Amino acid sequence: MLRAQQFDPASLDCVFREARLAEEIINSGGSNLLKGKIILTLFYEPSTRTRLSFEFATYHLGGRVLSSEAAREFSSAAKGESIEDTIRVACRYRPAAIVIRHYEEGAAERAAAVATDPRTGRPVPVFNAGDGPGQHPTQALLDAYTIWRVRGTLDGATVAVAGDLLNGRTARSLCYLLAKYPGVSFRLIAPGAVQMKEDLLAYLRRHKVSFVQTEDLAAGIRGADVLYVTRIQKERFGGDAAAEYERVRDAFSVTSDVLADLPPHAIVMHPLPRVEGSHSELPTSVDADPRVVIFDQTEAGMYIRMALLKLTCTVDRVTGRPSR
Repeated sequence: MLRAQQFDPASLDCVFREARLAEEIINSGGSNLLKGKIILTLFYEPSTRTRLSFEFATYHLGGRVLSSEAAREFSSAAKGESIEDTIRVACRYRPAAIVIRHYEEGAAERAAAVATDPRTGRPVPVFNAGDGPGQHPTQALLDAYTIWRVRGTLDGATVAVAGDLLNGRTARSLCYLLAKYPGVSFRLIAPGAVQMKEDLLAYLRRHKVSFVQTEDLAAGIRGADVLYVTRIQKERFGGDAAAEYERVRDAFSVTSDVLADLPPHAIVMHPLPRVEGSHSELPTSVDADPRVVIFDQTEAGMYIRMALLKLTCTVDRVTGRPSR
């Protein structure tokens, strides 16, 4: 699973149904669907929710995890090894799937291109857990699932996406995904320096998806069904761009006063982490608002990743039949 564009409404419906079943699996004490299977989590960038939810998902399904949490510093990547060679080596150890987060856009696709089971020649499933400023497709699925659980449908949603849209891979992936649904429209709210890249805007135009771009937070959220907030990503402002970060980091903050303009039926989402303190884009003071569902999102991530692992790893790659 490399890009959000791989999914259409029919396939998403299948994933959502499996995610509902995953909730039941956990409530009943887990399962052995992945018994005897090992999932490799290979993370070259920091992660809390994505890595832990993939690992918990594996354990709840009866599988096991081997994890490299800081692979950029503590693997042979520090010696100059390519991602391709790392994956070729890992596949010799027979993982059922590989979950990879990397600092370079396109790294997951490079990994998938060489991820092959040496016994059968069949591909080893690769999950893109975030590739630099590129995409984060499993996050998009859990975000869409969260909206679906609340609204009962994704059709016709007006989605305000606010924050660092230039570097925010979660926002990009969600827009790619929701654009598949009829009647969806976007308000893209960001300082000009961190507005959405042209490739996504061209995609929306090509698929005749309505959107507006604005720097006005209050105007952008008015009448929205979903407000999706992201932080300004300091780590993407390297070198000479540090001054630009200082200029845009305080561009907006979704306070209680701002939320007063959001409809009562709307939900407020954030992929986390968020910035703490006076520079927070979503202060903790708003967490008590029932429309704020950020921790429901994190829980949904475990169910979605259980669904994806079940759908991907319970088919025997030698026989092509469901595993027993």
